[in-house]
Amino acid sequence: MTKAKRMRELLNGDELIVSPGVFDGYSVRLVEQAGFKTASTSGAAVSNSRFGQPDVGIMGMLDNAQAVAHLARSVSIPLMADADTGYGNAVTVHHAVQYFEEAGVVGVNLEDQVWPKRCGHMEGKQVIAAEEMAKKLEAACNARRDDDFVIVARTDAIAIGGIEEAVRRAKLYEAAGADVLFPDAVRGEDDIKALRDAIDIPITVNMGFGIRSRPTTPLIPLPRLSELGVKRVSLPRMLPAAAMHAMRQALTLMKQSVETGETIDRPDLLFGIEDIMELMDYPKIRELETRYTTDA
Repeated sequence: MTKAKRMRELLNGDELIVSPGVFDGYSVRLVEQAGFKTASTSGAAVSNSRFGQPDVGIMGMLDNAQAVAHLARSVSIPLMADADTGYGNAVTVHHAVQYFEEAGVVGVNLEDQVWPKRCGHMEGKQVIAAEEMAKKLEAACNARRDDDFVIVARTDAIAIGGIEEAVRRAKLYEAAGADVLFPDAVRGEDDIKALRDAIDIPITVNMGFGIRSRPTTPLIPLPRLSELGVKRVSLPRMLPAAAMHAMRQALTLMKQSVETGETIDRPDLLFGIEDIMELMDYPKIRELETRYTTDA
Protein backbone atom coordinates (compact mmCIF):
# COMPACT_ATOMS: atom_id res chain seq x y z
CA MET A 1 0.00 0.00 0.00
CA THR A 2 1.31 3.46 -0.87
CA LYS A 3 1.70 6.09 1.80
CA ALA A 4 -0.86 8.26 0.00
CA LYS A 5 -3.43 5.48 0.08
CA ARG A 6 -2.69 4.96 3.76
CA MET A 7 -3.36 8.65 4.34
CA ARG A 8 -6.67 8.33 2.51
CA GLU A 9 -7.61 5.44 4.76
CA LEU A 10 -6.88 7.55 7.82
CA LEU A 11 -9.00 10.40 6.46
CA ASN A 12 -11.86 8.01 5.75
CA GLY A 13 -11.57 6.28 9.13
CA ASP A 14 -13.31 6.98 12.40
CA GLU A 15 -10.32 8.13 14.47
CA LEU A 16 -9.12 11.69 14.89
CA ILE A 17 -5.75 12.07 13.13
CA VAL A 18 -3.15 13.82 15.30
CA SER A 19 -0.32 15.09 13.12
CA PRO A 20 2.70 16.67 14.87
CA GLY A 21 4.54 19.31 12.89
CA VAL A 22 8.08 18.36 11.88
CA PHE A 23 11.00 20.27 10.40
CA ASP A 24 14.08 18.04 10.32
CA GLY A 25 15.26 14.43 10.41
CA TYR A 26 15.30 14.23 14.18
CA SER A 27 11.75 15.50 14.61
CA VAL A 28 10.16 13.35 11.91
CA ARG A 29 11.86 10.18 13.18
CA LEU A 30 10.83 10.97 16.76
CA VAL A 31 7.20 11.32 15.66
CA GLU A 32 7.31 7.92 14.00
CA GLN A 33 9.12 6.38 16.98
CA ALA A 34 6.47 7.79 19.33
CA GLY A 35 3.79 5.88 17.43
CA PHE A 36 1.98 8.67 15.60
CA LYS A 37 0.39 7.50 12.38
CA THR A 38 1.24 10.58 10.35
CA ALA A 39 3.20 13.84 10.47
CA SER A 40 3.13 17.15 8.68
CA THR A 41 5.82 19.66 7.87
CA SER A 42 5.52 23.14 9.27
CA GLY A 43 6.46 25.65 6.57
CA ALA A 44 7.37 28.19 9.21
CA ALA A 45 9.58 25.72 11.07
CA VAL A 46 11.33 24.56 7.88
CA SER A 47 11.97 28.16 6.83
CA ASN A 48 13.11 29.17 10.32
CA SER A 49 15.39 26.17 10.90
CA ARG A 50 16.76 25.61 7.39
CA PHE A 51 17.38 29.23 6.42
CA GLY A 52 17.20 31.19 9.66
CA GLN A 53 14.49 33.32 8.10
CA PRO A 54 10.90 34.18 9.08
CA ASP A 55 7.93 32.62 7.33
CA VAL A 56 7.19 35.49 4.95
CA GLY A 57 7.72 33.84 1.57
CA ILE A 58 11.53 33.83 1.54
CA MET A 59 11.73 30.05 1.21
CA GLY A 60 10.95 29.06 -2.38
CA MET A 61 9.17 26.09 -3.92
CA LEU A 62 12.24 24.05 -4.82
CA ASP A 63 13.89 24.76 -1.46
CA ASN A 64 10.80 23.45 0.31
CA ALA A 65 10.31 20.43 -1.95
CA GLN A 66 13.94 19.42 -1.54
CA ALA A 67 13.72 19.73 2.24
CA VAL A 68 10.57 17.62 2.57
CA ALA A 69 11.91 14.96 0.19
CA HIS A 70 14.64 14.08 2.69
CA LEU A 71 12.09 13.89 5.50
CA ALA A 72 9.58 11.79 3.57
CA ARG A 73 12.13 9.12 2.62
CA SER A 74 13.41 8.77 6.19
CA VAL A 75 10.16 7.44 7.70
CA SER A 76 7.51 4.90 6.83
CA ILE A 77 4.51 6.97 7.97
CA PRO A 78 2.66 9.37 5.62
CA LEU A 79 4.02 12.91 5.63
CA MET A 80 1.96 15.92 4.56
CA ALA A 81 3.68 19.12 3.42
CA ASP A 82 3.01 22.82 3.71
CA ALA A 83 3.27 24.27 0.19
CA ASP A 84 2.33 27.83 1.17
CA THR A 85 0.29 29.46 -1.62
CA GLY A 86 1.69 27.22 -4.33
CA TYR A 87 4.22 30.01 -4.98
CA GLY A 88 2.19 32.12 -7.36
CA ASN A 89 -0.73 31.49 -9.68
CA ALA A 90 -2.49 28.36 -10.92
CA VAL A 91 0.41 27.56 -13.26
CA THR A 92 2.98 27.51 -10.46
CA VAL A 93 0.53 25.47 -8.37
CA HIS A 94 0.48 22.88 -11.16
CA HIS A 95 4.26 22.52 -10.95
CA ALA A 96 4.36 22.74 -7.16
CA VAL A 97 1.97 19.82 -6.76
CA GLN A 98 4.08 17.67 -9.08
CA TYR A 99 7.34 18.60 -7.33
CA PHE A 100 5.90 17.78 -3.91
CA GLU A 101 4.33 14.56 -5.13
CA GLU A 102 7.69 13.51 -6.58
CA ALA A 103 9.26 14.40 -3.21
CA GLY A 104 7.32 11.55 -1.63
CA VAL A 105 4.86 13.43 0.56
CA VAL A 106 1.21 12.34 0.53
CA GLY A 107 -0.39 15.74 0.10
CA VAL A 108 0.01 19.50 0.40
CA ASN A 109 -1.62 22.49 2.05
CA LEU A 110 -2.37 25.31 -0.37
CA GLU A 111 -3.49 28.61 1.11
CA ASP A 112 -5.46 31.55 -0.27
CA GLN A 113 -3.11 34.30 0.90
CA VAL A 114 -1.46 36.71 -1.50
CA TRP A 115 2.18 35.98 -2.35
CA PRO A 116 4.51 36.54 -0.58
CA LYS A 117 2.52 35.04 2.28
CA ARG A 118 2.70 35.66 6.01
CA CYS A 119 2.78 33.17 8.84
CA GLY A 120 -0.84 32.34 9.67
CA HIS A 121 -1.05 34.09 13.05
CA MET A 122 0.73 37.28 11.94
CA GLU A 123 -1.13 40.53 11.47
CA GLY A 124 -1.49 42.10 8.05
CA LYS A 125 -2.55 38.99 6.11
CA GLN A 126 -4.29 39.44 2.77
CA VAL A 127 -6.18 36.89 0.68
CA ILE A 128 -6.68 36.54 -3.04
CA ALA A 129 -10.12 36.38 -4.63
CA ALA A 130 -11.96 33.19 -3.76
CA GLU A 131 -12.59 32.45 -7.43
CA GLU A 132 -8.87 32.66 -8.19
CA MET A 133 -8.11 30.26 -5.34
CA ALA A 134 -10.73 27.85 -6.66
CA LYS A 135 -8.90 27.77 -10.02
CA LYS A 136 -5.61 27.12 -8.21
CA LEU A 137 -7.20 24.16 -6.43
CA GLU A 138 -8.59 22.87 -9.71
CA ALA A 139 -5.09 23.09 -11.19
CA ALA A 140 -3.69 21.23 -8.18
CA CYS A 141 -6.19 18.38 -8.52
CA ASN A 142 -5.51 18.04 -12.24
CA ALA A 143 -1.73 18.14 -11.77
CA ARG A 144 -1.44 15.23 -9.34
CA ARG A 145 -0.55 11.90 -10.88
CA ASP A 146 -1.93 9.80 -8.04
CA ASP A 147 -5.57 10.44 -7.18
CA ASP A 148 -4.79 9.53 -3.57
CA PHE A 149 -2.49 12.56 -3.26
CA VAL A 150 -4.34 14.88 -0.86
CA ILE A 151 -5.09 18.52 -1.71
CA VAL A 152 -5.76 20.55 1.44
CA ALA A 153 -7.36 23.95 0.89
CA ARG A 154 -6.34 26.39 3.58
CA THR A 155 -8.25 29.62 3.98
CA ASP A 156 -7.05 32.59 6.01
CA ALA A 157 -10.34 34.41 5.46
CA ILE A 158 -11.60 34.19 9.06
CA ALA A 159 -9.10 36.82 10.21
CA ILE A 160 -10.02 39.13 7.32
CA GLY A 161 -13.67 38.63 6.35
CA GLY A 162 -15.03 36.66 9.29
CA ILE A 163 -16.62 33.25 9.39
CA GLU A 164 -19.22 34.11 6.74
CA GLU A 165 -16.52 34.71 4.16
CA ALA A 166 -14.66 31.58 5.26
CA VAL A 167 -17.84 29.52 4.78
CA ARG A 168 -18.38 31.01 1.31
CA ARG A 169 -14.84 30.13 0.34
CA ALA A 170 -15.08 26.65 1.86
CA LYS A 171 -18.01 25.83 -0.42
CA LEU A 172 -16.15 27.09 -3.48
CA TYR A 173 -13.01 25.17 -2.57
CA GLU A 174 -14.94 21.97 -2.05
CA ALA A 175 -16.61 22.40 -5.45
CA ALA A 176 -13.16 22.95 -7.01
CA GLY A 177 -12.06 19.51 -5.84
CA ALA A 178 -10.24 20.10 -2.54
CA ASP A 179 -10.06 16.95 -0.42
CA VAL A 180 -9.73 18.65 2.97
CA LEU A 181 -10.49 22.13 4.30
CA PHE A 182 -8.02 23.85 6.63
CA PRO A 183 -9.51 27.01 8.18
CA ASP A 184 -6.58 28.83 9.72
CA ALA A 185 -6.89 30.71 13.01
CA VAL A 186 -10.36 29.48 13.95
CA ARG A 187 -11.63 31.50 16.91
CA GLY A 188 -13.48 28.72 18.70
CA GLU A 189 -16.07 26.00 18.48
CA ASP A 190 -18.67 28.15 16.71
CA ASP A 191 -16.36 28.68 13.74
CA ILE A 192 -15.74 24.94 13.46
CA LYS A 193 -19.45 24.16 13.68
CA ALA A 194 -20.32 26.69 10.97
CA LEU A 195 -17.79 25.20 8.59
CA ARG A 196 -18.68 21.61 9.44
CA ASP A 197 -22.35 22.35 8.66
CA ALA A 198 -21.47 23.98 5.34
CA ILE A 199 -19.30 21.33 3.65
CA ASP A 200 -18.93 17.57 3.35
CA ILE A 201 -15.16 17.24 3.03
CA PRO A 202 -12.97 16.63 6.14
CA ILE A 203 -11.76 19.57 8.23
CA THR A 204 -8.29 19.94 9.70
CA VAL A 205 -7.32 22.54 12.30
CA ASN A 206 -4.13 23.70 14.01
CA MET A 207 -3.62 23.73 17.75
CA GLY A 208 -0.78 26.00 18.86
CA PHE A 209 0.63 24.82 22.19
CA GLY A 210 2.95 27.06 24.19
CA ILE A 211 1.62 30.47 23.13
CA ARG A 212 2.09 32.72 26.16
CA SER A 213 -0.02 35.61 24.89
CA ARG A 214 -3.70 35.20 24.11
CA PRO A 215 -3.79 32.68 21.24
CA THR A 216 -5.78 33.33 18.08
CA THR A 217 -7.18 29.81 18.35
CA PRO A 218 -8.02 28.61 21.86
CA LEU A 219 -6.79 25.17 22.85
CA ILE A 220 -9.65 22.69 22.49
CA PRO A 221 -9.31 19.15 23.92
CA LEU A 222 -8.76 16.54 21.22
CA PRO A 223 -11.86 14.49 22.12
CA ARG A 224 -13.97 17.64 21.83
CA LEU A 225 -12.50 18.44 18.41
CA SER A 226 -13.49 14.96 17.29
CA GLU A 227 -17.01 15.54 18.60
CA LEU A 228 -17.17 18.76 16.60
CA GLY A 229 -16.43 16.83 13.42
CA VAL A 230 -12.76 17.73 13.01
CA LYS A 231 -10.91 14.94 11.20
CA ARG A 232 -7.30 16.00 11.63
CA VAL A 233 -5.37 18.13 14.10
CA SER A 234 -1.91 19.43 13.27
CA LEU A 235 0.51 20.66 15.92
CA PRO A 236 2.88 22.82 13.86
CA ARG A 237 4.91 24.58 16.52
CA MET A 238 5.05 22.08 19.39
CA LEU A 239 8.22 20.23 18.37
CA PRO A 240 10.25 23.20 17.06
CA ALA A 241 9.32 25.20 20.16
CA ALA A 242 10.28 22.31 22.44
CA ALA A 243 13.60 21.87 20.61
CA MET A 244 14.44 25.58 20.84
CA HIS A 245 13.60 25.67 24.54
CA ALA A 246 15.84 22.66 25.22
CA MET A 247 18.72 24.11 23.18
CA ARG A 248 18.51 27.44 24.99
CA GLN A 249 18.52 25.64 28.34
CA ALA A 250 21.60 23.62 27.37
CA LEU A 251 23.43 26.71 26.11
CA THR A 252 22.62 28.60 29.31
CA LEU A 253 24.19 25.81 31.36
CA MET A 254 27.24 25.72 29.10
CA LYS A 255 27.67 29.50 29.40
CA GLN A 256 27.48 29.09 33.17
CA SER A 257 30.16 26.41 32.98
CA VAL A 258 32.42 28.71 30.94
CA GLU A 259 31.97 31.58 33.38
CA THR A 260 32.46 29.56 36.58
CA GLY A 261 34.96 26.96 35.42
CA GLU A 262 32.70 24.29 36.86
CA THR A 263 31.93 21.21 34.78
CA ILE A 264 28.17 20.98 34.44
CA ASP A 265 26.80 17.76 33.01
CA ARG A 266 23.05 17.23 32.90
CA PRO A 267 22.36 13.83 31.27
CA ASP A 268 18.73 14.22 32.30
CA LEU A 269 18.40 17.09 29.80
CA LEU A 270 20.15 15.40 26.90
CA PHE A 271 19.57 12.59 24.45
CA GLY A 272 22.21 9.90 24.94
CA ILE A 273 24.44 8.92 22.04
CA GLU A 274 22.86 5.47 22.12
CA ASP A 275 19.43 7.07 21.75
CA ILE A 276 20.59 9.05 18.74
CA MET A 277 22.13 6.00 17.09
CA GLU A 278 18.94 4.02 17.61
CA LEU A 279 16.75 6.87 16.31
CA MET A 280 18.86 7.29 13.17
CA ASP A 281 19.03 3.49 12.66
CA TYR A 282 22.76 3.00 12.83
CA PRO A 283 22.19 -0.75 13.39
CA LYS A 284 20.85 -0.87 9.83
CA ILE A 285 24.14 0.55 8.57
CA ARG A 286 26.06 -2.12 10.50
CA GLU A 287 23.83 -4.77 8.95
CA LEU A 288 24.54 -3.45 5.44
CA GLU A 289 28.27 -3.26 6.15
CA THR A 290 28.28 -6.86 7.36
CA ARG A 291 26.38 -8.03 4.30
CA TYR A 292 28.27 -6.19 1.58
CA THR A 293 31.80 -5.26 2.68
CA THR A 294 34.68 -7.67 2.09
CA ASP A 295 37.45 -8.57 4.48
CA ALA A 296 39.82 -6.49 2.36
